[in-house]
Amino acid sequence: MTGAQHSYPTQAVVLAGGQGSRLRPYTDDRPKPMVEIPGTGTPIIGHQLNWLADEGVTDVVISCGHLAEVLQEWLDHAQLPLRVTTVVETEPLGRGGGLKYAAGSLPRPDEPWYATNGDIWTRFPLREMAAFHHERDAEATLALARPRIPWGAVETDAFGHVLDFIEAPPSPYLINAGVYVFSAAFTDLLPVRGDHERMTFPRLARERRLAGYPLPHGAYWRAIDTAKDLTEAAKELSAQGR
Repeated sequence: MTGAQHSYPTQAVVLAGGQGSRLRPYTDDRPKPMVEIPGTGTPIIGHQLNWLADEGVTDVVISCGHLAEVLQEWLDHAQLPLRVTTVVETEPLGRGGGLKYAAGSLPRPDEPWYATNGDIWTRFPLREMAAFHHERDAEATLALARPRIPWGAVETDAFGHVLDFIEAPPSPYLINAGVYVFSAAFTDLLPVRGDHERMTFPRLARERRLAGYPLPHGAYWRAIDTAKDLTEAAKELSAQGR
């Protein structure tokens, strides 16, 4: 980016409407982003809002659905580091539809914006991702993570001899990390109902208007999908002294 006057995004959407069925019983009485990471005393959404504020975001729109009132009540009483607006899907719109619906409440519709899934626990420099997005003149940029495979791997030679056992190796593939930078014009490309990853991203990829930003080496990233993920996140945070 050229010069300090070029603005980084200062607004974001958080998708927080999923039911989190694989996290039951934690999600029996709260939406998935309201589940606390053990030992932190703060729900996932609280960590996300702090991270976004640290990265220069001043306004967040949270797209709610399942047990929205629980999240809204927490927001009403929490000391928040930025301005938060909530929108509630009265019927499931899908991730792309949810993004479009929430983006309609962004305070600056003519400016770029970040988005993140509400079950992501991560820390990396969002401004660097925004610069990457700008340099490639992309309509959308998605963060790419290389997660560790949850099983041990077996390495063999061409003849079939076992050479080594590797515990939880990194995946050979990059995956969508659930964090995005979008241009202002991207909102109009989103479906009213449906999944942007199936309906919008493939078209942008064919037109070379979709960029992928690999997370920096050593950046922390974890999707909180199961109870094991909560336990592992707590261990990792404790090891990092957070």
